[in-house]
Amino acid sequence: QPQLAESGGGSVEVGGSLRLSCVTSGGPYAMMAWFREAPGKKREGVTAREGIAAINRAGDTGYAEAVKGRFTISKDNTENILYLQMDSLQPEDTAVYYCAADRAIWSGGMAGVPPPPLFQYWGPGTQVTVSS
Repeated sequence: QPQLAESGGGSVEVGGSLRLSCVTSGGPYAMMAWFREAPGKKREGVTAREGIAAINRAGDTGYAEAVKGRFTISKDNTENILYLQMDSLQPEDTAVYYCAADRAIWSGGMAGVPPPPLFQYWGPGTQVTVSS
């Protein structure tokens, strides 16, 4: 049974950095990604989550415009760990961050992040709070 577990969340001040990790099992996965859900969202479930960054099996990456140049997604294939390095954090980055994975190959290109319903496996999330 595939399992994903995030860690590394916490509270930081504006301009600070955090590195999120997601330990996975049950792979390999064709696509992995980070999503976030800010407080006060009206929609529920995975559709409420904003795609932040994605990486495919070949190592190609895609990012949301809101985080380009500040966040970096990477993976350690040996240890089966997905990372998200977050720099220059802003209050609007405050959210619960989720890692997600799927075995299906995404044919839509890596210009951005595939929509959340395409990911079958999810971690429980980790809270990131950025204070000014």
